[in-house]
This record gives sequence, structure tokens and C-alpha cells, in this order.
Amino acid sequence: MTDRSGIFAGDDPFALAQRWLDEATATEPNDPNAIALATVDAEGMPDARMVLLKEIEPGPDGAFLFYTNYDSAKGQQIAATGVAAFVMHWKSLRRQVRVRGTASREEGPQADEYYASRALQSRIGAWSSRQSQPLDSRGTLMAEVARQGLRHGLNPARPPFWGGFRLVPVQIEFWADGAFRLHDRFRWTRRNAADGWDVCRLQP
Repeated sequence: MTDRSGIFAGDDPFALAQRWLDEATATEPNDPNAIALATVDAEGMPDARMVLLKEIEPGPDGAFLFYTNYDSAKGQQIAATGVAAFVMHWKSLRRQVRVRGTASREEGPQADEYYASRALQSRIGAWSSRQSQPLDSRGTLMAEVARQGLRHGLNPARPPFWGGFRLVPVQIEFWADGAFRLHDRFRWTRRNAADGWDVCRLQP
């Protein structure tokens, strides 16, 4: 493996990403787990938006998890292509992590547990929003929130159209700002989840 030390040390990229995220949690003023998620539709047109990364699963079978409405634009695009990418950037640390890989739904107990951990208003909101669809007014949305609140009560079940995506990477890049734009970059690459990682240093 490429000789790495300091903030880049370690043999598990998921553990390294978690360590950087933990450090950012102490320094970033808002949403240190925010990621710019990129997808592509069936026609090849790219798209991007900010979402919140909710879990990093370590180890050989590791993955990055986020949650959304499956009928949203990103949900439909991932369903069409099975791939996604994201970048997580922290200005306070002057670091970023870039990830590319395959994405699949997480619809089991793990998704149920995360949904149940959310604020009640957020759980009702998941039932109320037809995410990415046209909306004539905010009043219409709030009326639907009230209707779904009455319908589902204080302990709503997870909607069948809402859940997680598990992004299993084939590439992870760790980037740290360097003086005079001479940045440090290390790219971890593998063909699929069953393979080991190859690590190389990249030109800035």
C-alpha cells in the first residue's frame, strides 16, 4: 500500500471517513454530515443535491447510508441506473471525501429503526410530501400534513415509498488542502465489494 501517515493513516477507508466526520462534527457549525449527492437519469443527464449522510458502515462490506423518498428525482434516478456518487466537504478542516459506487435500497429493520428515531413532525412530513412533484402552494402541503397527522397518529409506520439507500463504493478519495494549491490526495479503488483496495497518491 502507498505510504500514508497523519490524517490519512489507516487500512479501512470507512473507518478513516468516520474519523474525519467525527472531527468535522466538532468544528462545522451546521450539518457536518451533509453530502452533495450526484445521480444520473436514464437519458444520461446528471443531477446533484444536498442530503444528509446518516451512517457509515465499516469493514469489508462497508457502505454509506442516506434516506429519502423513493419516488423523488434522486430515488427514480438511482432506480434507473443503480449508481451514485457524493462529495462531503468541510471548510473548517479544509478536507473532503469523494465516493463513487453502486446504490441499492435499504428497506428492512434498519430503515424502520431510523424512521422511528426521527421527530414526529418529520415522520408525518414523509407521508405528506410527494417529493419532487409540482406543488401549487405551501397551504396545500400544510393541509396534507394535517390530514396525514390525523390519519397516522403519534406512531406512524414508515411509508413504503420512503427508506434508505446503501451506497457501496468502488472508489473513495480523501483530499486535504495544501499550501499553494499543492493538495494531498489519496484514492482507494476496487472493482467490487468482494475485492481488496488499491491505494494511490494523486497529483493535486
